[in-house]
Amino acid sequence: MTVQGVPEWIGISGAGALGAVVGSFLNVVIHRLPLGQSLVHPPSHCPRCGARVRPHHNLPVIGWLLLGGRCRDCREPISPRYPLVEALTAVLAAGWWARAESALAFGVYFVFLAGLVAVTFIDLDHKIIPDSLSLGGVVLGMAASFLLPLGWKDSLVGAAAGGGILAAVAYGYEAVTGREGMGFGDVKLLAAIGAFLGWQAVLFTVFVSSVTGSVVGLAAIAMGGRDLRFEVPFGPFLALGAVVYLFFGPELVRWYFGLLP
Repeated sequence: MTVQGVPEWIGISGAGALGAVVGSFLNVVIHRLPLGQSLVHPPSHCPRCGARVRPHHNLPVIGWLLLGGRCRDCREPISPRYPLVEALTAVLAAGWWARAESALAFGVYFVFLAGLVAVTFIDLDHKIIPDSLSLGGVVLGMAASFLLPLGWKDSLVGAAAGGGILAAVAYGYEAVTGREGMGFGDVKLLAAIGAFLGWQAVLFTVFVSSVTGSVVGLAAIAMGGRDLRFEVPFGPFLALGAVVYLFFGPELVRWYFGLLP
């Protein structure tokens, strides 16, 4: 995104720093939200010994490195997931700053990206997607559509298509096999993706997530000796598909149709 009088590298660096700070908060969300704990109280602390985290140790990524990946007081290992989430959110923010067409688009879709990061790691840890993130995303995406070129009609159709497609798949799978194959958290997440990005993104996201999810699932079965009933959280793959579409979707779609005779 070009801001008059501001060198691009400063904007990208600032967006990356913002992303790292938001990523630090996302670590709190990822840990506490599934447990029903407050996101603001108590302040950051070691879950084992309860010691407060010193302010300079709360610096994104740097704090974890300064501590050597361990609590300063009880020496309990601190998961490398914490700096990973912070670095990932920083990279997404910096990358989106370079792609966004306006400050409004940057702000709205950075919130969207942050939500996808939280969903990914919560689903990996707990195999759930909290309604506050999925249904909250539907509401926020549709509200934001009144301010963005997407428009409320495309947002509404996207939300309906996202929820409808996966709901049909979930019901169909259960009817055929007699067991649940997809949680309705995934259905609501795809509805949120459609609300933010429109119905075209829903089709793209389903395709990308299905391919990548199948590849990872089959690889896990082959390498781990698991059977075909092995459960793979689908939320992270939906999030991946949505991120790819946000950054590169229209270009990839045009490239694909350009290959057709």
